[in-house]
Amino acid sequence: MTTPTASFAGRTVSRIGYGALQLERLRDRRGEAVALLRQAVELGVDHMDTAEFYGFGFANDVIREALRPEDDVLVVTKVGADPNPGGHPPLRLAQRPEQLRASVEDNLRSLGVDRLQVVNLRRLDSGPGLRPEGDQVVDLDDQLAVMTALRDEGKIGAIGLSSVTLDVLRRALPAGIVCVQNAYSLVSRDDEDMLELSVAEGIAWVPYFPLGGAFPGLPKATAEPAVHAVAESLGVTTTQVGLAWLLHHAPNVLLIPGTADPAHLEANMGAGEVTLDAAARAALDAVESRSNEVPIG
Repeated sequence: MTTPTASFAGRTVSRIGYGALQLERLRDRRGEAVALLRQAVELGVDHMDTAEFYGFGFANDVIREALRPEDDVLVVTKVGADPNPGGHPPLRLAQRPEQLRASVEDNLRSLGVDRLQVVNLRRLDSGPGLRPEGDQVVDLDDQLAVMTALRDEGKIGAIGLSSVTLDVLRRALPAGIVCVQNAYSLVSRDDEDMLELSVAEGIAWVPYFPLGGAFPGLPKATAEPAVHAVAESLGVTTTQVGLAWLLHHAPNVLLIPGTADPAHLEANMGAGEVTLDAAARAALDAVESRSNEVPIG
């Protein structure tokens, strides 16, 4: 199976990678989790997205076991939050510079590497989910100072951003940002200006929630009549249409759909082979964009 490619952190990768968040569903079936990652590599996945707080280290541990040096997979992790077993949600913010450094060290240990290829600074300025409060409200410059120091020390190869605003991205550009990971999909396109800036700056755009929100009350691409109509006309799934729209929308979009199911993994990779003609793209572009903020109350 072949998929289109794009530039990411100075190398060329498949535009469809794998997000490791769902691996936690296989916690009691570790062998299946390892086999799933091996299947991903065999299908052409050469970049994976993870975090120490995915399954309290389980995702990183499985990646460490499953991947081999000859696979040459670009592993991207993130800092800004840490595992919080038993908490609701089961993570805690870790935005302070010393916490970012500690999180990098945790990822180095759990992934079993001397250098993290790409590390996303998860700011939480935008998108659904938590917002920093109290001592977790940290100035961007202080965070970038420690991230660039870690890069200078050789512990980080490149720096990305996650859940940021257009202003934050602009301020961070001098630090050499290689990717932005924001909530973005066919049904939530508030960050169009940021996507355009990323294209202009050669920065990879790696959307999370690429099919819409995972929280109740948020719009979902797979529920849109236009998506169903295009899927039926092409003989593909609504998920594949939602992912294909992202690939067609901008050349720097890289996808990291996550799953714990081998069949879904293969179907996600197949989205790279879905061609949307002008009429299909026009119908999808006409879908209303709605907020991805979590409704309160």
